[in-house]
Amino acid sequence: MDRRQFNMLASASLGSMLTRKLWAERAVATAASGKFYFALVADTHIIDDFYVKGSENGVEDNTSILVTTPRLTAARDLINSLNPAIEQVFLVGDYFHNYPSTDYDFYFKNTTRLDHAKAITDGFHMPVHLGFGNHDYDVRHVSRDMSHRLFKAKFNADPYSVLDYKGYKFIHLNNFLGSTQDHTAADFNPGIGSLGEEQLHWFEAQLQQRKPTFVFIHYPLIQDVATECGDYGLHPLLRKYQDNIQFVVAGHMHKWIDFAHTYGPQHYVMAATRYDPNAYMLIEVDSRRGTWRFMNADLVDWSTHYSKPYRAS
Repeated sequence: MDRRQFNMLASASLGSMLTRKLWAERAVATAASGKFYFALVADTHIIDDFYVKGSENGVEDNTSILVTTPRLTAARDLINSLNPAIEQVFLVGDYFHNYPSTDYDFYFKNTTRLDHAKAITDGFHMPVHLGFGNHDYDVRHVSRDMSHRLFKAKFNADPYSVLDYKGYKFIHLNNFLGSTQDHTAADFNPGIGSLGEEQLHWFEAQLQQRKPTFVFIHYPLIQDVATECGDYGLHPLLRKYQDNIQFVVAGHMHKWIDFAHTYGPQHYVMAATRYDPNAYMLIEVDSRRGTWRFMNADLVDWSTHYSKPYRAS
């Protein structure tokens, strides 16, 4: 861990103390105003005692993985401290870091990274909704069915999902259900995401309701197959319904990237709490005006892992 990373981690608790007052000053709102707030985190990569140290790619990855628990905890505590309160949290995949065993029963005979991840997120004061990342699968060695069974048993989470809340839709897509993520398929390529026909039709059915919708997906859209069934696919759907899609947020790259309207709706890639405890997105929604605001966008150091703690400008 370099000096910058150490100082950022050490200052996380101080940042939490500062932001309680500053959030209230900046986010002046009441229930009657029609505003509400939600947060996003991504790539938390929680590990356990079965993790083999030194198994990552390079010094930065090998050091960051060892402090994923305190960094997610710091982000959680900051989010919990805010008033007006954050009402929902969405976690955009890579909740934990790989599978220590291919045996399903292992996860019920031992305390693993799955249990550690849940213990941390159970400490949020508001509901946390999970999406799948590539490290939440192991498509070469662990069946997708086993991953889905574990997510259901441990977290009561489905492979993809929708939350209808205060007139808005919040959709977690899963880009690991198509043929590119099937090791028996001719086009198998785990670095490329695909949704599969069933999920695509489900997604369009949600969009056809024409409610304002926020979309979360682990791989950035640049890494997802554009079309999967003839000319039918994720990218055409996003463009077709871009008027009611508020934005699309992805993770995976571990850096802040703004793709703007390259794919139709606004598309952000967010950084990872694995590298920075301040890697969260705080969103204000004004349902009366039909607008949203990325509250801490001015604190993001774009194209890096890093963001400053939330504070008034």
